[in-house]
Amino acid sequence: MPVFLWEGTTKKGEVKKGEMDVADELAVRTALRRQGFKSIAVKQKPKDLLENIPFLQGGVEEKNVVVFCRIFSTMIDAGLPLIQCLGILAEQEENKAFAKILRTIKEDIEGGTSLTDALKKHPKVFDDLFVNLIAAGEAGGILDVVLARLSAYLENAMKLKSAVKSAMTYPITVLCIAAGVVTLLLLKVIPTFQKMFADMGGELPGPTAVVVGMSEFMQNYWWVLGVIIAAIVIGLKMFYKTEKGHWTIDALLLKAPLIGNVLRKVAVAKFTRTLATMMSSGVPILEGLNIVSKTAGNVVIEAAVVKTRQAISEGQSIAEPLSASGVFPPMVVQMIAVGEATGALDIMLNKIADFYDDEVDAAVKGMTAMIEPIMMVFLGGVCGGMIIAMYLPIFKMASVVG
Repeated sequence: MPVFLWEGTTKKGEVKKGEMDVADELAVRTALRRQGFKSIAVKQKPKDLLENIPFLQGGVEEKNVVVFCRIFSTMIDAGLPLIQCLGILAEQEENKAFAKILRTIKEDIEGGTSLTDALKKHPKVFDDLFVNLIAAGEAGGILDVVLARLSAYLENAMKLKSAVKSAMTYPITVLCIAAGVVTLLLLKVIPTFQKMFADMGGELPGPTAVVVGMSEFMQNYWWVLGVIIAAIVIGLKMFYKTEKGHWTIDALLLKAPLIGNVLRKVAVAKFTRTLATMMSSGVPILEGLNIVSKTAGNVVIEAAVVKTRQAISEGQSIAEPLSASGVFPPMVVQMIAVGEATGALDIMLNKIADFYDDEVDAAVKGMTAMIEPIMMVFLGGVCGGMIIAMYLPIFKMASVVG
């Protein structure tokens, strides 16, 4: 369906502009006149030459979905028709790829498809959790409530992701700087000293000989180092794709010093928040656990949730298998048991998620505070050690002359 650009004047004399996704120009003019616009100018929007090249269009970011969900919820709550909501959202969406998806969803609904089925056609943007919650909202007639819960959930999930990314940014940046400085020293600075030492003659001290050897290797066989790094990265990726490798690496990450504690708390917060959102929206607990397991992000957590689901289907409570898994802290299991006993499991899960959101923030700050001096000592030790090694022959020569 073509997109038309329009410009018109309101009854108060204000000039308004916009886009409209309709069959033809006449439909645009008819719709605008009904809204009270005058002096209407309409032209078809020129086609984007890159429109049919997906990788040049850019992807749909998580924040696009969060904003869409929040505004969509407000519109539905205000009583606007579903198709009109999607049309307005598509018009004002700046992300071209997402706007195109919204227009497609709108057209599908106009053709008689339900919102749930229309969303299912775009799994890369709307995952199982999103689709199942929308299905529950449509079935229960509480789409606006579900959308509000969903937007709150997505905002919290994005906050958790941001916390983990910020925690990893500092050490990665320092490591990159250290690698750059060491490479510069080995390729540019040390060869100058090496030539001077060769002119002096004599035997070099052990540390100096090691650094000079590293410099010669980098100058002549730098490509070997590149091949080794590439082989390690590719090997780890291939190993991670295997069942055993996936389990081994995910288990090691949860047990790793510093980062393991953060990842475990993130997993608990995500599990409790997701399950609480689904239960409060009317999704059955077994179906909710099935979806939660797929969105866990860690195969160890996923296995624990799958076993919990199996145990519940056999008549056990949710707290027993969670405790047996050893993945979830005892406090979390006890709070879930209390929520289950009082019939307020979704409320208790939300309280746990709120608590662990704060715990993640505290853990990230603590980890950053511990990593900072470690990285500084590492960077100073590597660079300082190389510089001292290069000055050792000079100190030796000065002592001989003295």
